[in-house]
Amino acid sequence: MAVPVAVLDCDLLLYGRGQRTLDRFRLQDVTDEYLVATYGFPRRFIRYLVELLGASLSRPTQRSRAISPETQVLAALGFYTSGSFQTRMGDAVGISQASMSRCVANVTEALVERAPRFIRFPEDEAAVQGLKEDFYGLAGMPGVLGVVDCTHVAIKAPNAEDLSYVNRKGLHSLNCLMVCDARGVLLSAETHWPGSLPDCAVLQRAALASQFENALHKDGWLLGDSSFFLRTWLMTPLHIPETPAEYRYNMAHSATHNVIERTFRTIRSRFRCLDGSKGTLQYSPEKSSHIILACCVLHNISLEHGLDVWSSPATGHVEQPEEEYEQMESMDSEACRIRQELLLTHFS
Repeated sequence: MAVPVAVLDCDLLLYGRGQRTLDRFRLQDVTDEYLVATYGFPRRFIRYLVELLGASLSRPTQRSRAISPETQVLAALGFYTSGSFQTRMGDAVGISQASMSRCVANVTEALVERAPRFIRFPEDEAAVQGLKEDFYGLAGMPGVLGVVDCTHVAIKAPNAEDLSYVNRKGLHSLNCLMVCDARGVLLSAETHWPGSLPDCAVLQRAALASQFENALHKDGWLLGDSSFFLRTWLMTPLHIPETPAEYRYNMAHSATHNVIERTFRTIRSRFRCLDGSKGTLQYSPEKSSHIILACCVLHNISLEHGLDVWSSPATGHVEQPEEEYEQMESMDSEACRIRQELLLTHFS
């Protein structure tokens, strides 16, 4: 396993970055263990990505030695999964920092272009019913189409005057709204919201809310925590449960909603550029948002390839800005009626 590393280092010394090294490093020359340790994924997954993104990464160039799609994918995966500075990961694949930056940008945009294909709610009736059954199997909560929550990702300060990205802890961040299914597959991901917005404001402005308000997803609801308001399509926990049925409802709600928290932890564990342990994302809010979304796409693709969402090693918990809000019951009488009916029919 150490041999390919030695070859890369010698080539760097003898030939410099961006030349012979790119030809000498081939996927078939290294073990899966080395690929997973360095780039976060096994050979078959990397080859699939090269095939998936190849058309977008094979662009005309005036250079005599264009960087191959394979090398671009490896460079980007190394950055996403290690959180290391681009110069260090560029050395690992034998390219300059400038080339490394272009590789990350190219792969990121190629993945973002494919986000609608990999991050979406199912449309056919059988798949929707499967969603509900999977959630019901967790804790007996019926009618659930997804669990929703927000998570903050730290970014560098855009500029001294712009305070819209400063969250409640005084840190610059993006507040990302996501929905997942019972397996942790992301069904929706909006990664561009400024960190100053509380979760309820993000959801109110999000495309996700418009979809459910316009009844694009019928006969079910999302589960959200108490940072959101109760809606006909969004069931929240009771602030002060009093009856046994209300306690059972809250317990089932909490156990089911926990899936999104586990998914957040897994994404941060797999894509260390997001977990803050190596510093903030050193990009503009727009580019940072695209990197987060690219990681979300990779997360879903990895699940399609059997890389289970819960198999990644756990990392230290990344402290998130806590939402400070008044516990207020929704004034939506129809939403209150639906939740009360749910209590009576399934938890009494």
